[in-house]
Amino acid sequence: MPEVPRFVLLDRDGVINKDLPGSVCRVEDFELLPDAATAIARLNDLGFAVLVITNQACVGRGDLAIDELRAIHARMHEEIAAAGGKIDAVYVCPHTDDDDCDCRKPRPGLIEQAARDYGFDRAATWMVGDSERDVVAAHAAGCRAALVRSGKPLPGRARNDVPVFDRLLEFVDALSEGRVDHD
Repeated sequence: MPEVPRFVLLDRDGVINKDLPGSVCRVEDFELLPDAATAIARLNDLGFAVLVITNQACVGRGDLAIDELRAIHARMHEEIAAAGGKIDAVYVCPHTDDDDCDCRKPRPGLIEQAARDYGFDRAATWMVGDSERDVVAAHAAGCRAALVRSGKPLPGRARNDVPVFDRLLEFVDALSEGRVDHD
């Protein structure tokens, strides 16, 4: 019987690529964080499918056109593929906080949609983000949560229930070494 794929969900800005003030609104501003593509390739090698769950309020504010967002994601896919990795899908909330939608993190709508699309076991699925919004969304959807600093301090209080890593590759190392559960 074939092995059922396991999943890791990743926030985009601050986890995969540099998080810019006001968002990444042009392809030429997209820059992978060091080791992010390698981390995703290692996740794939460990048998994990990778889904991106990202808020992009810049679309809702009119700062970023959907076509440019698609071009940014195409570049992300290309750069990760060049390192031997694969992102299976990208889920985007294009709304602002004022839109009060169900898909904008900290609400779990995008994660719930991904779970419906892929049928993954939420309790065995990690959501790795760089903010409290990611943690709240993960827990609301029944997923595990981890945080990465990606070179910046994490705002807010320390959480004993969420492992924190300096960057995505450190999370992947912990996952592969069994320092965080993957079952």
